[in-house]
Amino acid sequence: MGELPPQVQNMVAQMQQVQQQLQAVIAQRIQVEGLLKETNDALEEVKKIADDDPVFKVVGNVLVKSSKEDVVKELEERKETYEVRINTLKRQEDRLKDRLAEIQKKLQSILSPQAG
Repeated sequence: MGELPPQVQNMVAQMQQVQQQLQAVIAQRIQVEGLLKETNDALEEVKKIADDDPVFKVVGNVLVKSSKEDVVKELEERKETYEVRINTLKRQEDRLKDRLAEIQKKLQSILSPQAG
């Protein structure tokens, strides 16, 4: 079997690069989904607390007393940020999957005549 033409080598390299990018985006999405779940869980728990009960939040290495209203607002903002980030990552993931499929299709069309 001979050496692959430069065009094919380039496409294989592109495909590998897109696969790596896709894996990185998927890992980021999974990580942010975990943060979103934690935030939703925390928000659920804070909402159960009576309005006049103390609420504490972690700021760096310190536990700080805060109002329930402030903590709920902060958690809802964080939740919204995570949801936007997840949607962005999903769109990026879809584009990378499309690009990967496109490269694979081109590679197959180039290599198919040689195989037969």
